[in-house]
Amino acid sequence: MTAAAPPAWNRRAERGSSWLIALMIRIARGLGWRAGRVMLYPITAYYLFSAPTARRASARFLARARGRKAGLILQFRHLLAFSTMLLDRVFFLTGRIARFRLRPEGVEHLTSALAAGRGVLLFGAHLGSFEALRAFGRAAPVRVRMLMYRANIGGFTRLMDALDPALAADAIPIGTPETMLAVGEALRRGEIVGVLADRAPEGGERILVPFLGAPAAFPTGPVRLAAATGAPVLLFFGLAIAPRRYDLVFEPFAERIVLPRLGRAEAVRKIVSCYADRLAAKVRAHPLQWFNFHEIWPEDAATSDPGRNDG
Repeated sequence: MTAAAPPAWNRRAERGSSWLIALMIRIARGLGWRAGRVMLYPITAYYLFSAPTARRASARFLARARGRKAGLILQFRHLLAFSTMLLDRVFFLTGRIARFRLRPEGVEHLTSALAAGRGVLLFGAHLGSFEALRAFGRAAPVRVRMLMYRANIGGFTRLMDALDPALAADAIPIGTPETMLAVGEALRRGEIVGVLADRAPEGGERILVPFLGAPAAFPTGPVRLAAATGAPVLLFFGLAIAPRRYDLVFEPFAERIVLPRLGRAEAVRKIVSCYADRLAAKVRAHPLQWFNFHEIWPEDAATSDPGRNDG
């Protein structure tokens, strides 16, 4: 069953005041991480009460992940974890990671896959920080590229690009005629290409698979991309285990994804469902680190206010 399109997150401009974000970045860079962290409390409180769509999505997700209702305090902690991840991103992008600890787990799976010379696709998610991988990989012998939707970039992304111009250079835009060509060329050079496989832009095909107890809409594009390129696929999660402490988790997923001509749709469904199951296990273990503040469960989206566009 193909999923009905949920609210089009990619049509929304990025939320946030550019001057406030710029102030936070200036304080963090001038006074350090601790001062920046203190700034996050009033910023998060403001966002909690000014973004009801994100707040509702957080509450519904946390209720599914934890099996019980999530109150305002837990929603605040969820949004604060997201804000902290963005703060850490400032330090990752500027190379100021001396006080961070990035502990790789399962990196042998990555090195083994790279040794085959076909490049590697990393299926990530809006769980934890993918930027932690780029920070860890600055000294890696291969380039780390990232598939990103950049048509709706706002003040925050432009400021992040300014902190590290290589960020934009390493990004492969989603939804352009050159996307597949750029991915193929990167993999042929033996590079790492990351894709967040838990959300798709408007127009991307989605299917409903079980996730945290109910059918949820997941994109099929990452699986079809892997099948088209023939590259090995690993899962990656950059999980914050303490302030400025990240576990970089690499897990094998598929040596190669092959989709048969007959029964192709069902084969795609099984692989997407496998990814959703693996993601659900990580999300249950780290519920405050899943930052997909959009409705992916159709039954939740049906009860949302369609007139609001503040996520």
